[in-house]
Amino acid sequence: MKKLDMNTTSTRRAFKAEIDKLYGVGAFTLEQAKDALVSCGEDVKSKWPAIYKIVLKRHCEVEPGLFSFAGNAEVSIEANKVEEKKKTLESDWEVLSETPAKPKVVAQAAPFIINLIPKRDPQYVSWGHFKDIKTVLEKRIFYPLFVTGLSGNGKTSMIREVCAKLKRDFVRVNITVETDEDDLLGGFRLVNGETVWQDGPIIVAMRTGAVALIDEIDLASHKIMCLQPIMEGQPIYLKKINEVVYPKPGFNIVATANTKGKGSEDGRFMGTNILNEAFLDRFSATFYQEYPSAAYEAKILKKQFSVHDIQEDDFVDKLVKWADVIRQSYKEGAVDEIITTRRLIDITKSFVIFGDKMKSVVMCLERFDTETKESFSDLYTKVDAGVSLDDDVESDDTEDAKPIENKDDQVPF
Repeated sequence: MKKLDMNTTSTRRAFKAEIDKLYGVGAFTLEQAKDALVSCGEDVKSKWPAIYKIVLKRHCEVEPGLFSFAGNAEVSIEANKVEEKKKTLESDWEVLSETPAKPKVVAQAAPFIINLIPKRDPQYVSWGHFKDIKTVLEKRIFYPLFVTGLSGNGKTSMIREVCAKLKRDFVRVNITVETDEDDLLGGFRLVNGETVWQDGPIIVAMRTGAVALIDEIDLASHKIMCLQPIMEGQPIYLKKINEVVYPKPGFNIVATANTKGKGSEDGRFMGTNILNEAFLDRFSATFYQEYPSAAYEAKILKKQFSVHDIQEDDFVDKLVKWADVIRQSYKEGAVDEIITTRRLIDITKSFVIFGDKMKSVVMCLERFDTETKESFSDLYTKVDAGVSLDDDVESDDTEDAKPIENKDDQVPF
């Protein structure tokens, strides 16, 4: 296919220069292309149709809705001549001086095309703070968010689904106590026998204007403080490669945690740390995520069943009621464990596989101690009168229980 010459009009030259400045040979979306055309001072209404139809659709589309100039746009003839002349002079000088060519030094890994927009989950049900977080992220204003709440209530999936709905680039990084500056900002890696610099997930998000999800941030050590300037919306200096990285418009940070950064007093979330107050103060807003209401939770579970063409509305209602009773008891201090929304979803999956209600419930309670497991199981039998603990007995234990015949005489050796 003939390559596209971007030097034929001033609009093409300006557009290509702006894209090179923002993305290089990396990928960009349709919305980002429009923004680039505006940034270079062109009239979108009159210039966009030609840019879209002739330049982007014909020559630059790498997949639906994603574009790149990598290997597609030709440089001007004059530029080619200058480059060829420069290479010839360098080659002649090496021969005349009889000195070997300098070894190739690779400073940074070659850029690659990647689509960071997450796919939408057809089973997802939006609830809670979904609308508020969507409002924040679609404004494309730097406004760091801290989302906290008990485990298994959809904090992480909510951020991912908001980005999927808005078609925003999404970069997720999971924190452990071992996470350090190299893991977050980048470092030198061995690639094809050469030491090259590779950007960390936060730098990738800054360069692309993505939403960076820092998951389980309360597991971090003091090393998380390397993000201080970024948390202020400021550029960051990468001292190892002597480069200042500026956040692209749209870049934002969302952190999730089971605690509010003050540690876990009751020991439920072992490994969580007390985060620096100055670091926490840089989050513009904090959202506390409760478990969904009974109505929303029932809707979530019914969607899980609907994927497999199963309708178990009565079972769903019983599960939601059972979980709600346990959560109320947990809040009052009567029990030490809780049934999360994630665990209810696991029960629906178990039922799809085994087709046994009581077995599905018991299997998902096995992680608890014996006393808790038995009390929660017994509570379910009171909520759902149609089942009993005896239903969990394997049918294979009694089915066709015949004595094994001795067939030694039939063995031919």
